[in-house]
Amino acid sequence: MLKKSKKQNVIEKFKGHPQDTGSASVQVALLTERIRDLTEHLKKHKKDFHSRRGLLMLVGRRRRLLQYLKAKDNKQYDSLIKELKLHK
Repeated sequence: MLKKSKKQNVIEKFKGHPQDTGSASVQVALLTERIRDLTEHLKKHKKDFHSRRGLLMLVGRRRRLLQYLKAKDNKQYDSLIKELKLHK
């Protein structure tokens, strides 16, 4: 789980307008932070298969959101990929 302050920082960085908290780009950024945290956890706890399954589910959700964003607004997709340092 992300701490409230870290989550607010991510939302502030990726929001499209002042009340934006749930757009696809904000959701992808939040999922990316959670994925990075879980990846660090799994480096220490190699046999935690329940968390590994959760990680795979998060990666799948992020992948689907990125596909949606690419189809809807390719320019925003490219900038988001670049800013989050993700592979295409």
